[in-house]
Amino acid sequence: MTFTERINQDIKSAMLAREKEKLAALRDIKSKLLLEATSGADAEVSEETALKICMKLHKQRMETYALYQAQDRADLAAEELFQAQVIEAYLPQMLTEDEIRLEVQHAIAQTGASGPQDMGKVMGILSGKLAGKADGKVIAALVKETLAQ
Repeated sequence: MTFTERINQDIKSAMLAREKEKLAALRDIKSKLLLEATSGADAEVSEETALKICMKLHKQRMETYALYQAQDRADLAAEELFQAQVIEAYLPQMLTEDEIRLEVQHAIAQTGASGPQDMGKVMGILSGKLAGKADGKVIAALVKETLAQ
């Protein structure tokens, strides 16, 4: 079952169960997938592209949640958090900080990086290897921290 088929099936299930909040998040994913499918020459969206779209949507929801929390809008924050959790169910398991640290050390050894000036080399390897498994900001912070030692 492709990612799009899975989303469509879950939309049907949410409609039958009358889960309005879950349905809103799923429809947002589907609309972004349809936009991506119609924007290019290929009518089918790859699994990798679909995961990137879901990661972006999840990140947007979490940023909005933090904004609502800062403004003491608990009602809107709860809705954003719920939708983020629905979207999170479609994302792969994220790596822990220790696992990312281990990958950073491997990449530094592989490139022979010796200082902060070599950060681009290390990030080039890690951004491709850890795409969809870790947040780029976390990776960059750990690389910078490790190379500064």
